[in-house]
Amino acid sequence: MLIVHGGTPLAGTVRVRGAKNLVSKAMVASLLGETPSVLRSVPRIRDVEIVTGLLELHGVRTHTAPDGDQPDGEIHMDPSNIESGSIPDIDAHAGSSRVPILFCGPLLHRLGQAFIPDLGGCRIGDRPINFHLDVLRQFGATVDKTPGGIKLEAPQRLTGTKVELPYPSVGATEQVLLTAVRAEGTTELKNAAVEPEIMDLVAVLQKMGAIISVDTDRVIRIEGVDSLRGYTHRALPDRIEAGSWASAALATGGKILVEGAQQEPMITFLNVFRKIGGEFDIREDGILFAHPGTELQSVALETDVHPGFMTDWQQPLVVALTQAKGLSIIHETVYENRFGFTDALVRMGANIQLYRECLGGTPCRFGRMNFNHSAVISGPTALTGKDIEIPDLRGGFSHVIAALAAEGTSNVRGFQLLNRGYEDFTHKLESLGARMEIP
Repeated sequence: MLIVHGGTPLAGTVRVRGAKNLVSKAMVASLLGETPSVLRSVPRIRDVEIVTGLLELHGVRTHTAPDGDQPDGEIHMDPSNIESGSIPDIDAHAGSSRVPILFCGPLLHRLGQAFIPDLGGCRIGDRPINFHLDVLRQFGATVDKTPGGIKLEAPQRLTGTKVELPYPSVGATEQVLLTAVRAEGTTELKNAAVEPEIMDLVAVLQKMGAIISVDTDRVIRIEGVDSLRGYTHRALPDRIEAGSWASAALATGGKILVEGAQQEPMITFLNVFRKIGGEFDIREDGILFAHPGTELQSVALETDVHPGFMTDWQQPLVVALTQAKGLSIIHETVYENRFGFTDALVRMGANIQLYRECLGGTPCRFGRMNFNHSAVISGPTALTGKDIEIPDLRGGFSHVIAALAAEGTSNVRGFQLLNRGYEDFTHKLESLGARMEIP
């Protein structure tokens, strides 16, 4: 449990390293190479530990330089002795992570078989793996469901195919990329995700020898090659974490320099941040985010796939919007159940109403379904400390921000979940002046 004493503005400097949503996928890509790979700017987070363990279970030799020797967070991965992992070991090590589904394509190419344990992950909406399995079948894999998970085999070399996504899913796009690069022939992917993390994965694969073209109409074409080599790559910085600390500065009335944050992948966020009234300064070493010292302004926005407003920015920003003047409208179009975290905010004093309708914008795919996917936030409202149970990674960060912005003390349970995606989370909070303790 984390005991948080609120009411103190956060001020100081934090550093973000490589994006969680890229680093784990780039590590999986190392399986495709026939020589070692080096990934830099790797954060110390639970997801990295999980992927490292899964790689080692499959015979990949890994080495992480201590921060004292390599302050940039560097991991070396040598896949020259790749082998099948033990099913019980894979199941036990993967835990609730959904990363093992992305091991399938590389393992089918290298070993001719792969195994997926039962998958977990944050409960923020429907994230089925059926589409992943259908795509792998299109490449030529056979899929057999077992009591403990799913076994896949490639009786012969996988072959390129044509895939059209019903929605620009990041996970499905990653699956196609990691499978198509060594498949025989050409793969065409329509309606692909084009997030910065996807483009960085494309850059990694191109360094390995892949041939990938990205068109302006969300079409990605991959010409399969016979073999790939290892890579050396520096991961792009985590724009989700940077946006989370920016929202924390707004919500608490503080000022935070986020070292490593970059302007280009955050342009959409920065525009919204400025509309609310937040101040920021783009520097060579990062971005300084600050509360303006005057009233924050309400906004209306929709989450969307890139280049739209990222869904992972929505939750921490909602906390800041409880302190903005007027009515803010948020229309969530990416995950249907992402507003569950607001229950705790309402108990703390926030005025938030949820609606099934598509508010403030164009109708989305959830409009005719029974999901509360729009929110109206009325502010400003004072928050008071409460007992909080963290529901998921991004919602959990939002709850901690709310506790820091509130008057009084909050008891936050399950905060260890934040280690999945935020490096040195409690240490960073302490460096910003947060008053908290772990009993």
